[in-house]
Amino acid sequence: MPDRPDYAALTRGQIAVLDRVNSGDAGLDVLEQLVRLAEETLGARGAGFAEYANDHGRIIAATGVCAPALGRRVEHRLLDRRSLHVPLGPVPLDSVNDEFAGLIEGGDLRHMLGARCEGAGVVFGSLHVYFDAPAGEPGPEHLAVLELLAAFIGRVYHLRAGLPTHGEPAPEEVRRDADRDLWVAVTSHELRTPVTVIKGYADTLTHHWDSLGESGRREAVRVVGARAGELARLVDRLLSVASEEDGAVGATPAGPFDLVEALREAVAELPGDLRERLLLAHLPADLPKAYGTRDSIATILTELATNAEKYSEPDSTVEVCAGTDDDNTLRFRVSDRGEGIAPEHVEHAFDRYWQADSGHHRAGAGLGLYLVRRLVEGQNGWVSLRPREGGGTVAEVRLPRA
Repeated sequence: MPDRPDYAALTRGQIAVLDRVNSGDAGLDVLEQLVRLAEETLGARGAGFAEYANDHGRIIAATGVCAPALGRRVEHRLLDRRSLHVPLGPVPLDSVNDEFAGLIEGGDLRHMLGARCEGAGVVFGSLHVYFDAPAGEPGPEHLAVLELLAAFIGRVYHLRAGLPTHGEPAPEEVRRDADRDLWVAVTSHELRTPVTVIKGYADTLTHHWDSLGESGRREAVRVVGARAGELARLVDRLLSVASEEDGAVGATPAGPFDLVEALREAVAELPGDLRERLLLAHLPADLPKAYGTRDSIATILTELATNAEKYSEPDSTVEVCAGTDDDNTLRFRVSDRGEGIAPEHVEHAFDRYWQADSGHHRAGAGLGLYLVRRLVEGQNGWVSLRPREGGGTVAEVRLPRA
């Protein structure tokens, strides 16, 4: 860590951000640029930003050694950002600092700095940087620059252009009515297709058994089996989402399990055409065990692989890999070379019923990624999406190490 911040880099970075803001760009891309600027200016090993929702926070931008925290839910003591009007006492940042420092090998809270980001009397989140332990504790100048950049982020939020990524929730009665109406529409739409196909092929087998011949009968049975499997997975997904209120999602007891083995078994259960597109790029057999619900891996992988298939060309490959890069978590990734996800859609993709414009691709119910986040966070893990370098999307799931 330098004795003093790099003020030249700070000035250049602020000018670059101002140019973007003045041109009307003030979304997640700009926020990520400011987080990178904090790391560069302060000579830190990593930086991150946690946005505060009404009952929790979420790390929506992270760089350097803090990057594994991307997507992590943060429990904090600021339960309602709408009530946080100036003047305010110091925001208790230690709990958020712990979330970052805990992901860094040998991470020490003494080398983590945090500053709140506010605008118009509302705290939107907090900016954090982590320094090398041998470099010593950061000084007053480092904190002053961090607070300056945090204030800059607060002003960007105040513009209300693509931020915050998590909007204010609708009133409970409005949300309940909307969910019920959507539930009926989604269920009828999603169930109709496989049921229609199964019924059609069953009728064909019943009335044209002899004329189909051996190969025709085998093909019809294959299609019925594939669609029945699709229907079973769909029913499981819909029931899981429907049981949200009673906490039944992920209710299977957690324990240590072999993540690579679970992933291979999950791949074997996928439909044949999707399974053939998967490239098991790096699944090391010597990974330590994960701690969580093994049965959930099949659902999580199915949703992520199906999502990758939906937004990529039919002849493109979907890669699955796993690994670990710290003492506390294991990760696996599903990466495609499809359309890629826009930064402003990264968090909304996990909202219930939300869908991006899928163009000519088949649209779904908007439940898959919502369910994935619920399942993963129910195991004290987290999931994130990010654009893939060279085009496409990376979905990354992190689970606690046993």
